Amino acid sequence: MLREINDRAAIDVLLREGPLTRSELEVAIGLSKPATAQLLTRLEQEDVVGKAGLRSGARGPRAQRWAVNGALGYVAAVDLTPRIADFVVADIAGAVLAEYQVPLPVHQGADVVGTFGEALGHVASAAGLSLPELANVVIGAQGAFDPRTGLLSSAPHIPGWLGFDVPARLSEELGIEVTIENDVNLVAVEEMSEGKAVGLDDFVLVWLSEGVGGAVVIGRRLLRGTTGGGGEIDWMRVPDPVSVDTGDQWPEAGARFGNLVDSPAVVRLAAAHGLTAETAWDAVALARRDGADGFLDDLARRVAGGVANLVAVADPQLVLLCGDTSRAGGEEFAARVAGRLHELVLPRTPVTVASVQGNAVRAGALQSALATARADVFGLVADGLATSELPLTAVPARTV
Repeated sequence: MLREINDRAAIDVLLREGPLTRSELEVAIGLSKPATAQLLTRLEQEDVVGKAGLRSGARGPRAQRWAVNGALGYVAAVDLTPRIADFVVADIAGAVLAEYQVPLPVHQGADVVGTFGEALGHVASAAGLSLPELANVVIGAQGAFDPRTGLLSSAPHIPGWLGFDVPARLSEELGIEVTIENDVNLVAVEEMSEGKAVGLDDFVLVWLSEGVGGAVVIGRRLLRGTTGGGGEIDWMRVPDPVSVDTGDQWPEAGARFGNLVDSPAVVRLAAAHGLTAETAWDAVALARRDGADGFLDDLARRVAGGVANLVAVADPQLVLLCGDTSRAGGEEFAARVAGRLHELVLPRTPVTVASVQGNAVRAGALQSALATARADVFGLVADGLATSELPLTAVPARTV
């Protein structure tokens, strides 16, 4: 049992840190030099690790490096949007082998399963693999996924994917384990792995872009809810606290949070302040350039009104703003939101902008696919999660 524990510790370190020398691994896992040497010999004989070149130093002989055998498994991840599907295939060590972007039909009546399978087969082939060689596929989609039924909801923008058990149908048709997850939840996964939420137990993430989304993490577990609707903050009812008349007629009970801070609503708010822009992020960038504090304060009030509900219930360690609008506002806008938030709730929760760059949805899907495969192959289970759940932490992928 101790040998197995040491082996898993060594594999975990090599996956997290990349190729290491024997002495570096010895320090990382706290074993003696002979024990580490025996461990490496054993894992090499079992084809779990292999030699990965030499590390040169300023003086003395060059040391042999060791790395996990990436050929022990392969995974795929997909960011599925109405405009394009972004695919990636990686080996179990996290090395990216192939990428592929393609528009897929999402309209009602389209053969979405067939076209998805063709695209997945294309990127697998580009990686030198066949579909059956993929251990699992994780899809990030703009909608709520009900784990009881396998159905997507809140996704009118991809109607062809509605009305059937998505993971079951894809798994059966492709012969591969397929998991589907809300896109903003996967951004939270990536932030936990590579961004500002590394090491945090509790945080909330608010996505502000063309639409609105959210993710809630408690004890390093995503709060999905019974029907998969956890974090769907778009539907929260909140008052509109802005200081100008935007021409909108909200219900007496208040407006939907999503209708207050999605791109069209922010554009209307900007127009009421005399700013002309086509998108929310353009409006925010223009306001920062021109010093339009009135607009930025009103928008911060709207955002804080929704975030306050999350903070009052979850009392998280951090609020992360992400998406195009948040990036356009930067830390300056995050500070405005924090100021308004602290007027509404007792916790002095910090507010900042998410740090992950690039396609965070696809990156989070890849992290989750890797964690699932590593649990199956190495017995490495992510923080406190059962293997049947979508893992939250994994090792960064490396492009080769």
